[in-house]
Amino acid sequence: MSDDLIQLRKGTYHDSVTLMRISRALTEMPGVEVAMVAMATELNLAIVRDLGFEPPPAGPGDLVIALRGADPARAVEELDARLTARAATAAAAGSGEQPPLTTRSAARTPADLVLVSVPGEHAFCEAYDAVEAGLPVMIFSDGVPLAQERWLKELAEERGVLVMGPDCGTASIAGVGLGFANVLRPGPVGLVAASGTGAQQVSCLLDWAEAGVSHILGVGGRDLSAEVGGLATARALRLLDDDPATELIVLVGKPPGPGVAEAVREVAAGLRTPVVEAVLPETDLTEAAGRALRALGRGVPGWPSWPGALRGEPRSVRGLYAGGTLCAEAAVLAGPGEFTDFGDDAYTRGRAHPMIDPTLRLEALSRVRADEVVLMDVVLGHAADPDPAAWLAPALARTPATVVVALVGSAGDPQDLHRQAAALRGAGAAVFVSNAEAARHARSLL
Repeated sequence: MSDDLIQLRKGTYHDSVTLMRISRALTEMPGVEVAMVAMATELNLAIVRDLGFEPPPAGPGDLVIALRGADPARAVEELDARLTARAATAAAAGSGEQPPLTTRSAARTPADLVLVSVPGEHAFCEAYDAVEAGLPVMIFSDGVPLAQERWLKELAEERGVLVMGPDCGTASIAGVGLGFANVLRPGPVGLVAASGTGAQQVSCLLDWAEAGVSHILGVGGRDLSAEVGGLATARALRLLDDDPATELIVLVGKPPGPGVAEAVREVAAGLRTPVVEAVLPETDLTEAAGRALRALGRGVPGWPSWPGALRGEPRSVRGLYAGGTLCAEAAVLAGPGEFTDFGDDAYTRGRAHPMIDPTLRLEALSRVRADEVVLMDVVLGHAADPDPAAWLAPALARTPATVVVALVGSAGDPQDLHRQAAALRGAGAAVFVSNAEAARHARSLL
């Protein structure tokens, strides 16, 4: 017999990644059927209700605990033990010195770059202090208003620094990864990317071809919009043009706003370094990687893939994506269907990105039909799920649908791409390192 337990802890904050991992650990306890520990955002409260609980009135600064099982009280004890252990570990790791309490005070210490990862409503102030101090800034946070983004990037032009973001999930400076970052061999190609997973796809394909990457300068998914006007893109292009290690630049992004493409091309035309565009929908990311290789005088290899099982008679495609650009590319190439970007702000507010937290995609996967082809991405690298196949393979084995996976990663990534591919293929999925080839394969099955 199962019992339900729901608790609310007012004013108790823990980061979403910690809570996701604890929720997963509690779910794996014997006798626990459901475990969700999360901040009480509107999205998380809706999920709690969908699980059959009725949460009390709460706000995003409160912690909600929803447990179902034979002994939920024991699960609460385990939860408290894990939170206490984490706090003790964090305290032991401290140096004993008072760390800077603000970005402005931190900027007075020796620094080359500021990384901002706070709730979006607070990101502007921290980024402003960084730019005022004359430091480039990467804003990992999303949810920053467009007007604030434009203002920051105009100020950055005056100060002569680069603003990467907001919503910049991926960057790599001379091989040092920031945010979601793959392990890439050094090489002659620099990327300017208004797309995180788009940059990861192109750079990983270049790595497969042994071309290598000098830098990845993310600029945020909205930089090419008419409202922002490509300000950071133009500065990033000029920075890479001045870099002696960069022989070729690849510009990655979604469709630009009216007039922005022309302005960016005008900047590119004035550079000494050649620029290859990987901008949807004019070209797919795999095709652009091939053009970059040919521009370097290198051959284009056959991209690795592993066959899967055909289940039922597919009639449409269901795209369940963590990467927005990969989702947009698949929607163009895969044919009729329904495509969801679970990395969109609507799904990440108050919870970890789907490259870390699989909950929402697992729920969606449980509802697919036998007459669908499920097309989804699995993105590897630092900061991503350390073993995505561990949760995805059992779910794929249960689904009645045919599954096609775009496995975006490099051979050096800590998750071991070949082990991930073998596990996913063992669960019946067809696996491709190229998202475009995965989408075309899904279309061929209809």
